[in-house]
Amino acid sequence: MAVTAQKIAELAGVSRGTVDRALHNRGRVNPEVAARIQKIAAELGYKPNLVGQALVRSRQGAKLGVILQSTETPTMQIVQAGVRRAADELRASGGEVLLRELRGLDDELLLESIEELVSQGIQGLAITPNNTPELRQCINELHRQGVPVVTLNSDVPGSRRLCFVGQDSYRAGQTAAGLIAQLLPAGSKVLPITGHLNNTAHNNRLNGFLDTLLQEDMGRIRLLPFQPCFDRDDYAYEVTQHILRENHDLAGIYVASNGQAGVCRAVEEEGRKGKVKIVAYDLNEPNMRLLQSDSLGFVIDQEAFEQGYRPPYLLYEFLVHKKQPVRELLYTDLAIRTKYNSDLSGILTPFAEQTAWGKG
Repeated sequence: MAVTAQKIAELAGVSRGTVDRALHNRGRVNPEVAARIQKIAAELGYKPNLVGQALVRSRQGAKLGVILQSTETPTMQIVQAGVRRAADELRASGGEVLLRELRGLDDELLLESIEELVSQGIQGLAITPNNTPELRQCINELHRQGVPVVTLNSDVPGSRRLCFVGQDSYRAGQTAAGLIAQLLPAGSKVLPITGHLNNTAHNNRLNGFLDTLLQEDMGRIRLLPFQPCFDRDDYAYEVTQHILRENHDLAGIYVASNGQAGVCRAVEEEGRKGKVKIVAYDLNEPNMRLLQSDSLGFVIDQEAFEQGYRPPYLLYEFLVHKKQPVRELLYTDLAIRTKYNSDLSGILTPFAEQTAWGKG
């Protein structure tokens, strides 16, 4: 039986696109990963199927749509880079990715963008969704029409989407609660801040945080009512400034969304830097600077690049090769970052290229 690129990918623990780039010198591949791929190919006696490659290039591949919301935020810009990387790689196999970038969370604009992409003939769709009845109905209708949908970064539970790629947000909230409980003495007062109330990820992070502190350590941490900031630094700044002036004994702030920079600025301007401990999310350039300056104590990272990179491949494999995702919920890793491990060098690389085992 002829050795295939897919077989090499499975043995190397990388994607098939990575194998293609390593064997044909197309694009950037981690040198150690490339050497491992080439060694496996040589040992198996792999020979490229030139006829098959010509057929792939000549036929029309899958046309995919991707819609990202809140692209003004640093983390979603990393997700966007993952989508673009996957789009570049899939182009060599006949895949086409139509990317739409939206600011903020806008139900109506999201539905309009889906309609526009469907009218252009997309065969699969990946979205960062709002959790609304209208979108759930839209996803279910696309499923009925044979258009698979992958949700990423945030989810629409109960819909007919193919799978979800992103952080286990409830567990991420629990992780933040554990950090806060370790950082602060008994009786400390903590302010929770969240982003959009119709965003599943933000809500699950908040609920995981609150549930854990209330259920496991009743009375140890005094929780103030949570405040929304809608992913905006200016709103987060105003909320934090007001709460600090009303609560001179505030000891901690938990930020479940974007808005960390606004929170840190208010804390510093009120002369409370170092006295108020802040736990937030996502390793990106602004947060790395806040970590290095000791404005942030911890961030919980969620592999944002992988969240953008993986969904186009999942859709392509499903449409072209009839390959189902291995699970409905494909959770990315939770990594606790401090000023001492906040190097950005690896975040714009597919996870499979960073490890010896990868995700396949």
